Amino acid sequence: MRLIHLLVIGALIFAAAYVYRIKMDSTARVERVLQLRAEIREQREAIAVLRSEWAKLDAPLRLQGLVERHLPLKPLNANQYDNLKNLPERPPSFARSGSPDPIGSMIDAIDAAKRDDAVTGSVPQPEDQQ
Repeated sequence: MRLIHLLVIGALIFAAAYVYRIKMDSTARVERVLQLRAEIREQREAIAVLRSEWAKLDAPLRLQGLVERHLPLKPLNANQYDNLKNLPERPPSFARSGSPDPIGSMIDAIDAAKRDDAVTGSVPQPEDQQ
């Protein structure tokens, strides 16, 4: 009989410890949930502050004032346009059509033009280049 009493007391102690552990876990989780809710509230407040700052910075009247102060632009007049025949000639095309490497052919053409322009009539050529 005493053995059964000891087993029952042991089971009660084990059950009490188990219930206490469950209570502590749930308390810790509740604290974590409250902490997360507080962080969410802080983040929402920060977002609201940022949105209000953005609305202030993006206000059309403020932007118009900045444009007038920092950009010296004037309205376009109809007499500012010119005819297409008054445009300068198109610059020469350095790329060869059908070339597999158009950028490389441009570089080669520019280098060749520089070599041709390197010696002028006013400067005598060095002896080794003649």
